[in-house]
Amino acid sequence: MSAGMVGMFATSKSGHDKDTVYIIVKEEEEYVYVSDGRLKTLENPKKKNKKHIQIIKKEADDILKEKLINGQHIYNEEIRKAIGGFICQRQM
Repeated sequence: MSAGMVGMFATSKSGHDKDTVYIIVKEEEEYVYVSDGRLKTLENPKKKNKKHIQIIKKEADDILKEKLINGQHIYNEEIRKAIGGFICQRQM
């Protein structure tokens, strides 16, 4: 799988999940699959049209990104922790 957007933080631009922070866990031609580790788990990520997300020019930590790219097992807790840390940094 190509690295492309995988491992990047993104927010939803519209819909009931507007402004929700996700991590992109998979990328296809027109769509990405995003997870927040809570409602949208790694086992059941949300499919989003690329037009409906806003990429945040910050990536998850290198270890998590490498695991996503290489298809290694990741726990939802790792996703939650990465998003929580990102939100804390953004509020400072």
